[in-house]
Amino acid sequence: MCQYSCDPEQAPGVPTDWHLMHLGQFAAGGASLILTEASAVNPEGRITPRDAGIYSDEQEAAWRRITDLVHNTGAVGTKIGMQLAHAGRKASTYWPFSGRTGSVPAAEHGWETLAPTTGAFDGYAAPRAMTEDDIARVISDFGNAAERAVRAGFDTVEIHGAHGYLLHQFQSPLINTRTDGWGGDEEGRNRLTLAVIDAVRARIPEEMPLLLRISATDWKDGGVDGDASVRLARLAKERGVDLIDVSTGGAVADAHIPVGPGYQTAFAERIRREADIPTGAVGLISSADQAEHLLATGQADGIFLARAALRDPHWWQRAAHDLNVALPWAPQYERAAARGKF
Repeated sequence: MCQYSCDPEQAPGVPTDWHLMHLGQFAAGGASLILTEASAVNPEGRITPRDAGIYSDEQEAAWRRITDLVHNTGAVGTKIGMQLAHAGRKASTYWPFSGRTGSVPAAEHGWETLAPTTGAFDGYAAPRAMTEDDIARVISDFGNAAERAVRAGFDTVEIHGAHGYLLHQFQSPLINTRTDGWGGDEEGRNRLTLAVIDAVRARIPEEMPLLLRISATDWKDGGVDGDASVRLARLAKERGVDLIDVSTGGAVADAHIPVGPGYQTAFAERIRREADIPTGAVGLISSADQAEHLLATGQADGIFLARAALRDPHWWQRAAHDLNVALPWAPQYERAAARGKF
């Protein structure tokens, strides 16, 4: 989850001591895999001026410090992955605890945003419709960022194609009304996502897993739906994606989302079954029993946690305790491993 903790003036996009502490604590807590916050592949791709990036040497070096810490912390051999992202028309906005909302002006380190068309999101500043050159640059930037992530010591990368960010903006017919080869029918609307997959896959080791996060539905008539997401997952698998991280929503502000425990897991189960690709389930998964049930019933191959981990950075040790499983502890914390009340 985005931490909005980079310095936009002195070191834009460079992860800080906060990121080091934030991500390192999950390794100490028993996580098997940590994914970074959405990290922009170029300056214009940041959600806010305080977001992290992976497009400069300084950022790469700062991420290396974090991957080294994660790999040398804890006892379960925690891996760490880089989530590559571009926010598109949702970029250049105020961070949640700024006390303000909407788009950030240039005078406050904001910038012109890019999108498939000039349609704005929910009162944000109107973006500029991307040209062929803009699209080619974004594809190249994803590839370059993936190579930087490998050099920075990450074990995997995840392409963020969900939540109304740039790749999802191109996928969704609610947003992408282009009539050129990057829009029109479903093939055209998926073209950018597939091109990014190809660019990233070409720049990471063959044996490195590649993850893709998608919004399996826009929760609105005329938008992305489960059928379209199954078809996209099949194409992604053909291009070397190893797991689909299945979320939903984010394309438009007026969608009616039936939020509740497990409200997204049916999409993960369907994609897993019909596209024959491993999936991760996410969304209001908080208890060990709930997570175990999803795995045991074949609804997903992995459980992705966000807010639950913010609330309890040792969630995995607590889950192991609740399920009566012996998960190795960091030596410094072994005194907490005694059975009984956690």
